[in-house]
Amino acid sequence: MRYVSVAIALLGLSCNQTSQQLTSFVDPFLGTGGHGHVYPGATVPFGMVQLSPDNGDEGWDWCAGYHYSSKTIAGFSHTHLSGTGIGDWCDISVLPLTDTNTIRSEKIKLPFSHSNETAKPGYYRIQLDNGINAELTATERTGFHRYTFPNKEGWLRFDMGFRINWDASTAGMLQLLNDSTIAGYRYSTGWAKGQKVYFAATFSSPIKHHLFIDDSIRNNQIAEGRLVKLALQFATNEPLLVKVSISSVSTEKALVEVTKVGTQTFDAVSKSADELWEKELQKIRINTDDQELATKFYSSLYRTCMAPVIHSDADGAYQTHDNKQLKFTKGKKKYTVFSQWDVFRALNPLFTVTQQERLPDMINSMLQLYEDNGLLPVWDLSTWEANTMTGYHSVPIIADAILKDIKGFDYNLAYEAMRKSAFQNQRGTPDYIKYGYLPQDKHGWSVTITLEYAFDDWCIAQVAKKLGKTNDHNLFMKRALSYKKLFDAQTGFMRSKDSKGKFIEPFDPLLSEHGFEGQYIEGTAWQHSFFVPHDLNGFADLFGGKEKLIAKLDQLFTAPSELHGENTSADVTGLIGQYAHGNEPSHHIIYMYTALGQPTKAAKWIKIVADSMYKTGPDGLIGNDDCGQMSAWYIWTSLGMYPMNPASGEYVFGYPLINKATIQLPNKKELQINVTREKKNKASGIGQVKLNGKELPVRSITHQQLMNGGVLELVVND
Repeated sequence: MRYVSVAIALLGLSCNQTSQQLTSFVDPFLGTGGHGHVYPGATVPFGMVQLSPDNGDEGWDWCAGYHYSSKTIAGFSHTHLSGTGIGDWCDISVLPLTDTNTIRSEKIKLPFSHSNETAKPGYYRIQLDNGINAELTATERTGFHRYTFPNKEGWLRFDMGFRINWDASTAGMLQLLNDSTIAGYRYSTGWAKGQKVYFAATFSSPIKHHLFIDDSIRNNQIAEGRLVKLALQFATNEPLLVKVSISSVSTEKALVEVTKVGTQTFDAVSKSADELWEKELQKIRINTDDQELATKFYSSLYRTCMAPVIHSDADGAYQTHDNKQLKFTKGKKKYTVFSQWDVFRALNPLFTVTQQERLPDMINSMLQLYEDNGLLPVWDLSTWEANTMTGYHSVPIIADAILKDIKGFDYNLAYEAMRKSAFQNQRGTPDYIKYGYLPQDKHGWSVTITLEYAFDDWCIAQVAKKLGKTNDHNLFMKRALSYKKLFDAQTGFMRSKDSKGKFIEPFDPLLSEHGFEGQYIEGTAWQHSFFVPHDLNGFADLFGGKEKLIAKLDQLFTAPSELHGENTSADVTGLIGQYAHGNEPSHHIIYMYTALGQPTKAAKWIKIVADSMYKTGPDGLIGNDDCGQMSAWYIWTSLGMYPMNPASGEYVFGYPLINKATIQLPNKKELQINVTREKKNKASGIGQVKLNGKELPVRSITHQQLMNGGVLELVVND
């Protein structure tokens, strides 16, 4: 079972900090139940291949293809999304079979038991009820399958028509190249349009027999069609090794990649994947005797390396949704899966600490999307701009990197792209500029959009100042105050107005409207009204001072935990009062207490959220992991801090969950965090902070202070 290795590893956790095998603490099944929407299969950090099982079931909780509640497997496909609310990808599905009884079925669902299932970073194994043992591992662009069959002969079915939820194949091709190699592609449409995945596969045993299923057949070697499938028979006296490389450009590129992996063995690739994951996890070493905390921490750190993922081939080639074949020249690897509304809050600030080598390529990928599509990405999937969710939140991600002096991309091009987002002719932006807020009678989600645009504009202003663009700095600082126009002093909420400046009536702070015409996206007035991370003092002034804002925060946690309306949002989960930790708009709110001078109140709610919203096991996440944002919150919080304003270069103190941590910084320095816990007759929380022996206010630490390394001492009253 997967927890055995965790328990064994924990025995040595306090003894040997540097020789720990931290991958042993990761549970890939954590979050595969509930609404976590993560997959348990094999991948390497940010890899193009995510080789994982698909249950064959559908619904919102199967957005990653797999949900722990299911008891069948319908194939192992090579692309998966981690923690999202959408159901695309699951390309190039492979299913092992013992016979051909159901070979022509549209979907074959094989039963299995979780007692016969294990996983660790870079490796997945399942013993199916038909007796087949399936093992999966991966490199960046190649999935490795090892199948041990119960009989002397076995079958594999490659299915280009396999789909989940609203994704659907639009075209497919399968070609038999020789007795040990096939190639093909799957084109699909769903949430993202124009998706294309090409592949080439080799087999350790020659193909004895093949059978094309569905659609047209040419020369008995190639088949094309939307639902085309290919069944292959092998002698299976020995385990069958299958290597499947993928490309966004062509089958020829995939063949180059599968040839490159050559004679690599399954075990060698699995070991290499484990080493890559170990390198990632060693960037933050914690010391704890708490088994649950160790599992939650390292499973979270693992999930922060699941997105974005590589989209270009090894030579930099990539293909766009509108069939342009281009070359990525701004960096080494082009990425996709940019869920900006989620990850700008905590994941990308974490990347400025843990992924400084990769971050320039990620930002250059955003800039490439700007050049290819005309704007920075809002939600990019396979180069398709889904334009989903609010704000233009590539802006704070890029601004954060510029303000932290991260190099490797063109600051001037980045600023040009950021400014273009702020003047785009869509998404309510023209009316936001015209009225100084977005009127609800002009565009839905008007409150959320106004607040988020105001923050994004503040980010642009800071970059303008750094680059010496004084006029732009003044312009965007004025726009950053747009949030004030929606504040209702009578209720203490941010409320929608019409184009005549009148508040929309009636008003219900518990109303949740999931449709496009709602006033707040995926939430209520309670959850969205606190999003002013860039001007906390100005926000407090609207209430009449900090104490009154603190009182409003107190009410947030004691308000009724209910949603009103006929179409409430399924994303609003993890309620404590009206604080909803299962969705991103609430993630910064607790840290406002510390910033307002009440760190003990922050500590109170951090302990409750960390204990009740993050568990071990399949139901361990209270909401969608959203490409690592939910996990990033836990990493920052465990270390005792959080980027409340994610582009300020400042981490606000909270309440550390760990007792000791060592952060390996990208400049070859280290920051050691030592927590001293005392029991005094007063409220719990951080009582004293020292950095390299010098006392700091119990408020925040800057990014530069953190990057300088040394010893951060936190004295905590428990």
